[in-house]
Amino acid sequence: MLTQNTLEALRQLKLTGMCDALEQQRAQPDTHDLAFEERLALLVDREVLHRESRRLERLLRAARLRMPACIEDIDYRHPRGLERSRMAGLASCDWTRQSLNLCITGPTGSGKTWLACALGNQACRQGLSVRYLRVPRLFEQLRIAHGDGSYARLMNQLMKTDLLILDDWGMQKVTAPQRQDLMEVIEDRHGRGSTLIASQLPTEHWHDYIGSATLADAILDRLLHGAHRLNLKGESLRKAQAQKAESVDPT
Repeated sequence: MLTQNTLEALRQLKLTGMCDALEQQRAQPDTHDLAFEERLALLVDREVLHRESRRLERLLRAARLRMPACIEDIDYRHPRGLERSRMAGLASCDWTRQSLNLCITGPTGSGKTWLACALGNQACRQGLSVRYLRVPRLFEQLRIAHGDGSYARLMNQLMKTDLLILDDWGMQKVTAPQRQDLMEVIEDRHGRGSTLIASQLPTEHWHDYIGSATLADAILDRLLHGAHRLNLKGESLRKAQAQKAESVDPT
């Protein structure tokens, strides 16, 4: 009866991990031989693990990453110009904690989005907040926010995000209102958070993509100064995987 009261108290205190661990200890007679301090340590460890797992779930859900990619699954066999030492440095997420940016460029199918999501996943695993957005979707959200009065709230959310991933950069022409919104987003985040840009467009063409010389200079100065850069090369991974699948197809 005493143990049941304890379990109910743990649930009320939202110590779910400790509650589950205590129930497991009751079902495992071997743990009864442990000292009180050892059993208590197991309960605390389980609660810490439970909270870390829940936090990771929340961060990944909020990030809305396009692909379930992980750093450990990077394929270095395909000649894309990726170096293990370079990726190990990026996987540490020190650049994110220092509010530095990362630009990933390369041709279609070279794995830009996959790598961006893998780094986003890694950041979540280290307790950092992440948000993935395709640039057209970002502009659409900002346009709607201007109309429904949620612009300030959206901008505040973007500013507070540790790592903002902007995919499909340079896919469509930028209008004057979009250019101004982009400037505001980049300016708000400058020195406060990291921005990861994934683009087919080489960085030397970004000035023309943005358009207005004055705003382009301001945006790119904040984005590219001190930024890490990954320039992927080689043929499309999707094409190579499709060809490989065809070669082993028995039909």
